[in-house]
Amino acid sequence: MTSYDVIIIGAGSVGVPAAMSLAEAGLRTLVLDSRASAGQGSNKAAIGGIRATHSDPAKIRLCLRSIEILSTWKERCGDDIEWQKGGYCFVAYREREEKILQDLLAIQKPYGLNIDWLDKDDFLQVIPDLNPNGLIGGTFSPDDGNVSPLLSLHAFYTHAKRLGAEFRFNESVTSIDVASGRVRGVKTDKGQYSADVIINAAGAWAAPLAKLVGIDVPVRPDSHEAAITEAVAPFLKPMVVDIQPVTGSANYYFYQHATGQIVFCITPSPSIWGEDCRETSEFLPMVARRMVDVMPRLANLRVRRTWRGLYPMTPDGFPIVGWAKEVEGYLLAVGMCGQGLMLGPGLSELVTRMVTLGTNDSDAEILAILSPYREFGRQERLK
Repeated sequence: MTSYDVIIIGAGSVGVPAAMSLAEAGLRTLVLDSRASAGQGSNKAAIGGIRATHSDPAKIRLCLRSIEILSTWKERCGDDIEWQKGGYCFVAYREREEKILQDLLAIQKPYGLNIDWLDKDDFLQVIPDLNPNGLIGGTFSPDDGNVSPLLSLHAFYTHAKRLGAEFRFNESVTSIDVASGRVRGVKTDKGQYSADVIINAAGAWAAPLAKLVGIDVPVRPDSHEAAITEAVAPFLKPMVVDIQPVTGSANYYFYQHATGQIVFCITPSPSIWGEDCRETSEFLPMVARRMVDVMPRLANLRVRRTWRGLYPMTPDGFPIVGWAKEVEGYLLAVGMCGQGLMLGPGLSELVTRMVTLGTNDSDAEILAILSPYREFGRQERLK
């Protein structure tokens, strides 16, 4: 049996950055994944948005750190991960959305988020192609942006390996060894490994993995569909988010990639529970109508490809991060609710501080909000 300090289960948006951070801290780290390579679960279905514009302190702080890491990656590490600082714009065409967005500023600003409410005329200066009819205004956070999900995860993966982290792919965890109330290691279909710390970073598949140690984790996979258009000349910098709910969708969002293509996604309502990742015939007519309503210029763009990915959802829309009380040494970093790409870099450093017993007061606040043992009574307002 090979021994490690930490075993991470899941080589995705959380597990791979965590492996890099842990290895950088000098911990012997193993990552296990049943797929053939890193990022082959939900990560490859992400559209690339990176924002700190959230409705709670925990996600704001984690994503502010993620933005620091990703925006400076090329200068620090040499890899081009296609970081673009375009910002995020949340639009308001009704008083309901105006009130939600303005009320959230009281939470967002004190935690260091660079964000402001812009009235209609100022908002159109940022995005001139928005439909002005009925537009009230919206919030603009200029420091948010986007990256390539595949390039960024590959960069974390190569640097993690360079620092000594080990990855074993095409290897499924079959059981977790527990003795005297604490984890001792894992068994897979190909081997057995020991460690005093096991991190569940399995994304949409976190709940079955938690059951291996007798823990019920409220994470359910929810299918979300996305698409990409043909390339056109640059005309749009920020990600545009419309949180107005209509029949079939709770919200939608789109941005122009560095290649000139428009990438877009929708949040279905009601949720589509399960692991079915086949494209649907309902998606494009629904989202196209909404996008053209808010930005008529998009009407003649041709869609090149659609796909579906899984959001590991929690009952309240917030991640679950913390040590299991039932089994010592078992750490949950799950339920990213489709935001693992933007949470992963910041979360990886928090996980490392948890493992090395070096958490601070800010970490304590984050962990209280994201505790596996919270009530799950409130709701994330900017899912």
